[in-house]
Amino acid sequence: MSSNPSPAAGTTPTAGPTPTPTSTPTTPGASGPHAPSAAAADPALDHLDWPFFEGRHRRFAESLDAWARAALAEAPHPHDRAAVDARCRDLVRQLGRDGWLRHAVAGVAHGGASDVLDTRMLCLARETLARHDGLADFAFAMQGLGSGAISLAGTDEQRARWLPRVARGEAIAAFALSEPDAGSDVAAMQCAARIEGDHAVLDGTKTWISNGGIADVYVVFVREHASGAPAGAAAEAPRRGTRDIGAYVVEAGTPGFEIAERLDVIAPHPLATLRFANCRVPLAQRLGPAGEGFKIAMRTLDVFRTSVAAAALGFARRALAEGLDRSLARRMFDARLADFQLTQARLAQMATTVDAAALLTYRAAWRRDQGHAVTREAAMAKLAATEGAQQVIDAAVQLFGGQGVRSGETVERLYREIRALRIYEGASEVQQLIIGRELVRAATQAGG
Repeated sequence: MSSNPSPAAGTTPTAGPTPTPTSTPTTPGASGPHAPSAAAADPALDHLDWPFFEGRHRRFAESLDAWARAALAEAPHPHDRAAVDARCRDLVRQLGRDGWLRHAVAGVAHGGASDVLDTRMLCLARETLARHDGLADFAFAMQGLGSGAISLAGTDEQRARWLPRVARGEAIAAFALSEPDAGSDVAAMQCAARIEGDHAVLDGTKTWISNGGIADVYVVFVREHASGAPAGAAAEAPRRGTRDIGAYVVEAGTPGFEIAERLDVIAPHPLATLRFANCRVPLAQRLGPAGEGFKIAMRTLDVFRTSVAAAALGFARRALAEGLDRSLARRMFDARLADFQLTQARLAQMATTVDAAALLTYRAAWRRDQGHAVTREAAMAKLAATEGAQQVIDAAVQLFGGQGVRSGETVERLYREIRALRIYEGASEVQQLIIGRELVRAATQAGG
């Protein structure tokens, strides 16, 4: 395998002064091979000057960046399942202990930083954490997504029961929507609940569930049946539609609920298939009225879909920084790699892709925080950021040559971590359909 990418050359961006954090990190500082260099980190914060942000957003991002440099610089990147589980639990505890998870839940009375979820805060958190450590981003994001339905649709009693523990990092949350035959096609859901008195009895399977196997609290979406009706896909002809979907909070250890299989993927993180067999859940643990589960799921995804774009943006920024550092340090043919025009062209394309993704991401986040519907904007952000990050990371691997595919290299890890983001919370093809549908709908309304 050749380690020599195509020659190319350039100028180096000028780094600005290092932003001063507004709070001191709670974890002692560290430096190491997995920490972004100071020169590479400054451009990653330049966008905080954009008009999408208020002062509190800038202070938050700078403080979290300082914390991540101290707490995550020497962090391990385990592959063994037990070690990954342990690392994820530890990250949730750290993020909760140091106050960052407060931004992933809503309701000051229930441990949240504000009474409504601030989309820009969520996106800045995910971008920053992803730039430093993909598993830290995962831990933060899943606490938010897993408890998001409780934040958005829970009663005061439900919020008080579960959200404070999630915000403190004392309980791990999970969002259970996908099934073996119902991923993007939620209307094909077959996991079912029949109502018996003051309980719902759950039967069926969920799969590709992040935090599956380590979560304490699962929000599970099921197709509801009237009292006395059979439950489960095998009990009747498959049903479609979204009007009879409900959402229930199911705690780990509930009789009839088990982890059927742990799933291993190229970027290791806790993932599982869940099985429910005559699992009795009190109706007091249903979120919202009967049949409102689909709307609750879509509201939750509407908040967090833009944050997926932000995580991809964080991965892309790190890849750009790594590629730039490599091109400045690597010498070949009596010159730096950065001194070849093809390298300059590659870096230019990477930087442009990153900025375009950032603009789309924070436009969507800003608009949502202003109270606007962002169906089209969020889809554009996720599509552009995830697809663009894949291209940027691939270019960074190419700049590293053979070293780029060596296990343990930062760009090799990024290459594995980015792939799933183009699939989960709506695959790229689904985002294209959403954008196209919204354009047609708007044009039809304008013309009608």
